[in-house]
This record gives sequence, C-alpha cells and structure tokens, in this order.
Amino acid sequence: MLAASLVAAVLASGGTYLALNAGGALNRPAPEATTGGANGTQSARFDESSAIIDAAAKVSPAVVQITSTGVDPNSIVNIPSTGVGSGVIFDADGWILTNRHVVAGSDKLVVALKDGRSFDGQIYGIDTLTDLAIVKIDAKDLPTAPMGDSSTLKVGQLAIAIGSPLGTYTNTVTSGIISAIGRSIQTEGGNINNLIQTDTTINPGNSGGPLLDGGGNVIGIDTAVASNAQGIGFAIPINIAKPLLQQAVAGQALARPWIGIRYEAITPALVKSKSLPIDHGALVGVGQDDTSPAIVADSPAAKAGIKSGDIVTSLEGIAIDTEHPLDAVLTQFAPGRTVTVEVYRNGQTLKLQLTLGTRPANL
Repeated sequence: MLAASLVAAVLASGGTYLALNAGGALNRPAPEATTGGANGTQSARFDESSAIIDAAAKVSPAVVQITSTGVDPNSIVNIPSTGVGSGVIFDADGWILTNRHVVAGSDKLVVALKDGRSFDGQIYGIDTLTDLAIVKIDAKDLPTAPMGDSSTLKVGQLAIAIGSPLGTYTNTVTSGIISAIGRSIQTEGGNINNLIQTDTTINPGNSGGPLLDGGGNVIGIDTAVASNAQGIGFAIPINIAKPLLQQAVAGQALARPWIGIRYEAITPALVKSKSLPIDHGALVGVGQDDTSPAIVADSPAAKAGIKSGDIVTSLEGIAIDTEHPLDAVLTQFAPGRTVTVEVYRNGQTLKLQLTLGTRPANL
C-alpha cells in the first residue's frame, strides 16, 4: 500500500504542457487529410486544448475556496491555525462537496466564490468512510458543476483539475491523465481505497477541488499526493460521493451502507491457492489465523442468507471484479435500499435480496 500525505488543500494538476507544433517538414505543406502523423497529432492536441478550455469555462464558476480557522490540535497553548482548501458546488442552493481534512476540526469556515462573494460556511456532515465532507452556505441560484460517472473511466484519458494551489492562485486549471484506478493509500487519517490515480500535481490549497473529464464533468475529488514521489496524485471517485450528495439535499444525515461480511477479493493468486471455480468476485470468509466470524450475527448479510464460502459475483447487476471491487460498488448505494446480490454456491448462482444496513461508526 502506497504511503501518501493529505495536503490541507488540494490537487492542482501537473500534466505536461503540450506544445502545438506545425505539421510536416519546414517549408513543406502538411497533407490535406490524414489520420496520423504530425498533422493528426496536431489536430489531437488542438482537440485536447479545446476540451480543457471548455471545461474550465464550464466548471470554474462552481469551484470555491474554503478557508478554515481553528486551533492547532498539537498545540498546548491553543495556537490558532488556518488552512485553505477547495470545494465544488453540486447544488444551486449552497451545497458544496470538499475533503474532510479541509474542514475537520475547524471553528469557522469562509467560502469564497469566483465572482468575489464570500459566505460563512457550516459543516453539514463528515463521511464516515472516506476523506469527504459536505459544507452548506446560505445562498441561492449558485453555479453548479455537473456530476460525471467515474465507473466508465479509462486509463490514459484526459483529466483536468481546478482549485486554489497554495491558497493564493484561485481557480487554477491544470491537466494530465488518469494514470490508474482502484488505488489504495495509507494516510495519517487511515486507509483510503478505490482511488483514482492521476499525474496532475497536487499542491496545498487544491484539496477538495474537482477532477474533471474532457467533457467538464466531475469524476473525482482531489485528496492526496504521494509523499515520496512526483506526478502521483489521488482523487476519490465521484460515484463514491453521489449517495452523500443525495442524502444532504434530502436533509438526511450522512451514512454509508453495511452488509456485515468479511471477505477476500478474488485475484489470480487466490484462485490458484484455493482452487476456486471462478476467477472474479468476493470470497466470503476470513484468513486462516482469523477467528472472527465471516458473517456478522443479525447483519443484513445474515438475514439475506449469505453464507461463509459464498462468492459474491454481483451487486444490483454490477459485476464484482478487480476494477469493481465489492466495497467500491457498495458505496454507491444508500442504507435502507434493498439490492439484489448474486452469489456462487456449490456450482449454482443464487439471487438474494438484501436490505443495506448503516455502517457502524467504529468500523
């Protein structure tokens, strides 16, 4: 697991700037129509540049700067501390998504908009699972950023970040690519799983800002940077955040789903070591030296009939595999929802109905 440090302000972007070079040799006209070569490369670069320009114009008005004021928890004399991060407006009535580490422990929040207005902010809720939080300001008719679909991301596609690096350079736009998906990191606040890895540069002040696709849709929330490397930043996929957004707008407390099982993600090594009949899913059970029960008593999984040794192959029609691990798929749903869980047991696939519980705070 890669060690990473949370930056009390977020991801800027640091992809390599692509110079636009004329196609063809010097003093020689470029071909009129090609799908590759210098002219094709130039066209692709112009397309990428246009996408970044359009995304910035579309989303920048919805990106905010958040200044938090509190007391340094490491101080024995109550020394005031101030931090600056970013956030993105997802609802026009003043709802803002940001990082937990940007706002946690603050006594006062000031939210600054691109149009020059500032508002006092209140923490509506803190995510119990990831480094996310929702802030509310008393405002109406605000610009919003469109939410994308992080489940469709492809390695190598364009990624655009907007934020306030160093707390000074507001609405800075940078670009790079999606370097990998499904990453896990260890931070001072604990482990964070199923992250997007990007080569955009993360600077203090950018945490909580949006990571966008080429269409200007939010695909992630910038959150961390590898402390011992360059060009390795991480963002929380937006699909993991979507249930929280819905809960907040509905006036509900932020909560995460829970089914109450212990499992191992199926990998080629696990298939070989345990002679498993299928090569994907989540194997319900615990390690050889673990005496904990695989199924928590009276849990949603127990009530649905899931048993130790079952292989969970899909949840609400979403296949469980290396790119869609069970915990990541589960986060896309809210507690209280009844979902269809497919399990492989003794050569048969069974469909079970499971009502999601609420994740205990101490997990």
